[in-house]
Order: sequence, then structure tokens, then C-alpha cells
Amino acid sequence: VQLQASGGGSVQAGGSLRLSCAASGRTISTYVMGWFRQAPGKEREFVAADNWSGGSTYYADSVTGRFAISRDVAKNTVYLQMNSLKPEDTAVYYCAANPTGGGARRIQQYYYWGQGTQVTVSS
Repeated sequence: VQLQASGGGSVQAGGSLRLSCAASGRTISTYVMGWFRQAPGKEREFVAADNWSGGSTYYADSVTGRFAISRDVAKNTVYLQMNSLKPEDTAVYYCAANPTGGGARRIQQYYYWGQGTQVTVSS
């Protein structure tokens, strides 16, 4: 599976962005798809995940109520809608695919990674 993330950019606090993650090579309909982020000097952290086949979504506490993950199965693409952005959301955002079906919040369960897209939120 190859993943291509896009949609990052620079916005002011309170603004919105939508990230996209286009998958190729095989269908991701049975995969748990996740978004992670890494700020300078920090470890990569879980942001959101979608278990489409299980009908569940998961969010980090820091983004609950502001971010929404979704999937277009026909386009083999996953999205992350980010609203009410804060300066602390500034990071490189990565999409990833987890073929195991479990551990949606665990980075070790994600075998395939996109290249990352930069999100910068200014105050």
C-alpha cells in the first residue's frame, strides 16, 4: 500500500484545514486508517483513526470535538477535517494504514506510512 498525504498549509488560530490521504496498490477498506502528527522535538503521536469495517472512530483527547476523520471507500482516500485549529496543532501530519484490525491508537500497529504534510497554525 502506498499512501500520499496532502492538504497541509499555514492558517491562523481558529481556522480549518482538510487533509487527504490517497491510497494506491490495494483497497484500504479493511484497514484501520490513522492520522498521526509529529511536532519538532517531540515523538510522533496518535491523532485519529477510522476502523471502517468495524464502524468505529477514535480520537486523541486533544483533538476530540475539533477534528473528524472520514473515508471515501470509492476513492480509496481518507480525510482529516481539522477545525478550530490551535498553535499547538502545528506539526507534520502523517497518514498510516494498519492491516491488523486492532490497536487503532498504537503506532506499532501501522505498517504503511505516507510522507507527511506540514500544518502550521499561527496565533
